[in-house]
Amino acid sequence: MSYSVFIHRSDSIYDDSPAERYQFPKQYLARAELSIGDWIVYLEPSKVAGTRGYFGIAKVQQIIPDPNAPGMFLALIEPGSYLDFSQAVPFNDAHGPIERGLLNQMGRLSGRAQAAVRPLSNEDFMRIVECGLADEESLLPRTDTPQPIAGFEEPQAPFIFEQPRDRVQQLTSRAFRDRTFRKIVLRAYDERCAITGLKLINGGGRAEVDAAHIRAVEHNGPDVVQNGIALSGTAHWMFDRGLISLSDDLQILVSRQVNDMDSIYAFINKSRCATPPIRLRDRPHPHFLKWHRENCFKN
Repeated sequence: MSYSVFIHRSDSIYDDSPAERYQFPKQYLARAELSIGDWIVYLEPSKVAGTRGYFGIAKVQQIIPDPNAPGMFLALIEPGSYLDFSQAVPFNDAHGPIERGLLNQMGRLSGRAQAAVRPLSNEDFMRIVECGLADEESLLPRTDTPQPIAGFEEPQAPFIFEQPRDRVQQLTSRAFRDRTFRKIVLRAYDERCAITGLKLINGGGRAEVDAAHIRAVEHNGPDVVQNGIALSGTAHWMFDRGLISLSDDLQILVSRQVNDMDSIYAFINKSRCATPPIRLRDRPHPHFLKWHRENCFKN
């Protein structure tokens, strides 16, 4: 087993879904097999406009021939292992490529940088992860004000890198993943509730909004921004209980089981559409919205 880099772009011709699978041709099979049972880092190429650089991590569970594409293979991602970085990591830092292993003996970028699948040294992996998951912003959960619904929100512990082995162990920590997920989702929505359109900041400077998983974690919902939505406490409670949901074009759906429809329509956006995230690529994915409608929403 070894750490690896998988290159991915959102407009890829390959059948990729970073939280679920990575498709690649046979020429990369031997390299990809080294990653089975270990962590990979996703990299968006520099030629992509507005590239995110290194943008997330995941764990490869197994590799199989693609049943729908002869000569192609699929690296299947361990459910629940994918995690978006809280901040994108550029290909270069102040000292050159952040993947130091890409430099040749002359100190120049080698041809390995063009490989879509390539091994990653322990040192380079730790450097990228530390940059991607650095905790520089204080998007913290509410701790100093009453909750709208008792017992609704669980506390989230701060995360501190201590030793290399602890860094890897923390990648599977639910408290740490929840904290990171909250940061990326709230940033995507500018700390604004998608259902009410309100942006409320309490006296301590903390956003009065939660990061909700659309497909729940207990049902293999990944920690990817497209599976998240920023919601106020009441909206989060209603969303989790299936009293509201979203169509693929973000129309707010209200359950017929709601006993005070007028109050609900007064509570949600007047447009009856959810406020989208700032960037188009962060919008909720139809795959996850469909799951919520079919498994949670009380139609």
